[in-house]
Amino acid sequence: MTEKMKWNDNWLFHDGDIEILPPPGKGQSVCQAKTVRSLAGPFSVNFPDHPNHRVEPNAKKELALVPFQRVHLPHDYIIAQTPKAAYNDAIGAMDYHPAWYRKHYTFSSEDRDKRIVLYFEGIADHATIYFNGVYLLDHFEAHTPFDIDITDFIDYDEDNVLAIRVESGTGEGWWYQGGGIYRNVWLEKREAVSVNRYGVYVHPEKRKEDWLVPVETEIRNDSFGEVTVTVQTKILDENDAILLVMEDEVPVSDREIKKLVQKGAVKKPALWDVDNPKLHRVHTKISVNGEVTDETYTSFGFREIAFSSEQGFFLNGRNVKIKGVCAHGDYGLTGIAVEESILRYKARLIKEMGANGFRCSHYPHGEAFMDELDRLGIVSMNEVRWFSSAPHAMKELETLIKRDRNHPGVMMWSVGNEEPFFMEDRGSRIGRAMYALIKKLDPTRPVTAAVDRRPAEATVFDCCDIVGVNYNFEAYDSLRHRFPEKPMIASEHSATGTSRSWYGPNVPALGRISGYDHDTDNYFRSREFYWQFIDARPWIMGGMQWIAFDFRGASGWPRLCSAAGAIDMYLQKKDAFYQNQSFWSGHPMIHLLPHWNHSGEEGQTIKVYAYTNCDAAELFLNGKSLGKKDLKPCQHAEWDVVYQPGKLEAVGYKNQEIAARHMEETTKAPCRLVLQAENADDAGPGELVALSCYAVDEDGKAVKDAEIERVRFYAEDGACVVATGSDNTDSVPPHITERRMYGGRISVLVRLSAEGKATVYAQSYGLKGGKINVTNP
Repeated sequence: MTEKMKWNDNWLFHDGDIEILPPPGKGQSVCQAKTVRSLAGPFSVNFPDHPNHRVEPNAKKELALVPFQRVHLPHDYIIAQTPKAAYNDAIGAMDYHPAWYRKHYTFSSEDRDKRIVLYFEGIADHATIYFNGVYLLDHFEAHTPFDIDITDFIDYDEDNVLAIRVESGTGEGWWYQGGGIYRNVWLEKREAVSVNRYGVYVHPEKRKEDWLVPVETEIRNDSFGEVTVTVQTKILDENDAILLVMEDEVPVSDREIKKLVQKGAVKKPALWDVDNPKLHRVHTKISVNGEVTDETYTSFGFREIAFSSEQGFFLNGRNVKIKGVCAHGDYGLTGIAVEESILRYKARLIKEMGANGFRCSHYPHGEAFMDELDRLGIVSMNEVRWFSSAPHAMKELETLIKRDRNHPGVMMWSVGNEEPFFMEDRGSRIGRAMYALIKKLDPTRPVTAAVDRRPAEATVFDCCDIVGVNYNFEAYDSLRHRFPEKPMIASEHSATGTSRSWYGPNVPALGRISGYDHDTDNYFRSREFYWQFIDARPWIMGGMQWIAFDFRGASGWPRLCSAAGAIDMYLQKKDAFYQNQSFWSGHPMIHLLPHWNHSGEEGQTIKVYAYTNCDAAELFLNGKSLGKKDLKPCQHAEWDVVYQPGKLEAVGYKNQEIAARHMEETTKAPCRLVLQAENADDAGPGELVALSCYAVDEDGKAVKDAEIERVRFYAEDGACVVATGSDNTDSVPPHITERRMYGGRISVLVRLSAEGKATVYAQSYGLKGGKINVTNP
């Protein structure tokens, strides 16, 4: 049987490059010459950042004197820096440089008959892998997983050393790229006969009376003799009740990977849908001579997707407008190293915002995140990083398709984003090659591309099933005329920058952008404009708004991030979060902005917005009506209000009945700190829990414009404070546990103890401190 363990603990890390030099006259360095396969014999180690520090360890203790520190994975070594204006703010205003990781491990001689494999979910960017001094692999794509078979290079019952050199900032994108082993690593001990990686593919097909369930299973035989393998496949419902059993025997030659196709029927299964996402599993068991050698579970769903050039997207026969968002995979407090509890929390925020769609921009996202999208009922557009038919790029594409094709939420594949080649003849040729590979691996889903440059002239659409347009609202009609038979999606739209809790004019020198929805220019139009445009056209299946979360990079100093998110980079909700709810949620709601603390502005006119999905909205100031506005769908209400302190209340009406209320109230000075857990119900022992710290006045009301110079955080009960953040112009690194409060809130990240507990404190001079107990064993 396969033993699989998460291999995230006890890694050693060196922040900087190391040059391994052979003895004089012995040729090139191991790091520079792939022909050198071993570190046997004496050699020296040189530190470019410490030129006088040279050591000469023996062959078995290579790099033993290098100043490594112990780290836990996932790990981003770039995020701990202090951003500087001198560095490129498009990629986060950080210094990108190489680093090294090492891990020591002893394999028992009892594992001699096993196949030992290391599976890396993601290393950013360029990784060079050595094991026991042997060069094994270079991997160049930061977001695609890969594995390495180390069986032949193990010293059993002795110390084994895995060494990985990481080169960061190699040009993967125009956003923060981070660096390091930033996703999970797994150690797998497999039998000689096992299920291949991504080796189970199930794609149910709806028939008149039932569902046909084809299951493809790849069996690999790593032994040196032919074997006869028994493959048993069970289809399980959400409660693990057995719906179907199939069993076949198949001969597999030595060192061969063989595919077995089994087909059966299931009647009236529960369907996966955006409103009620029912998941099923394939239980695969393979045996040789009656002995089970491997067993896997593969999640999938029964659902039917269809696309129309006239009516858009259909899920299980129902027309569904895709209310989607794009997102990068990082998190302001931990960089690109985002642990599973936070990935789940981010997915939940997307769902809470009212979205039912997600675009994996512009690369494969983490496996735990994809799983959570399925559980929540969110359809996705999955995108490969490189638009290329070069061998390495086709391998990355193949990995993406095989990894994600069982996810019921995946509705389409994207061959790339905003590529210059999309406009050229060679782009059409590249696209055709990628299209052919996708259809070979998954014939059930359509293919698109996200085009921004002159989309009406793009050659890549000739080999796409769906036309994807970034911005360019004026191009939709001409594209529909050019491709009348092809469905269309707004693959990216809006990109409206806003700063949380800032309602003044744009001030680039301060990094501030007005918090009201607005047009940036005729290309980056407001959220309201684009959603009204999409919603009014049934032949546009929906859109992917840029962007769910602010992300590091793509900014202008001193701001550290893009400001287009509906949620800020520390996962605090911005006004745009509620605006999206007004577009997409079916529950009556109304949200009022700005806050009502404007001391010194008495008698001045302040613009007031209400985001609502109600038919009408009425505004009251200190009990007096300032007017009722009748509203069209996806339209905000707006008033010019002469400021006076007190209570500002918006009331939403449906069918002339009060359906929703929201009040903003002038508060007094902050006097106490409060801590609130955001995802404690979904963070287990040793996992990360997100907290919010906010200030309240003597009446217990949140002071939404509070700015406190320094708040200190610490934890007890075996927990620890990992990171803090508040202002997206604050260059103090996130791992610092003292933080200046901006806009009334600080985000605090805490690792729970091994027992799932934490007691967390917030303190600031002149204020009563805050305390919270978190328990989730």
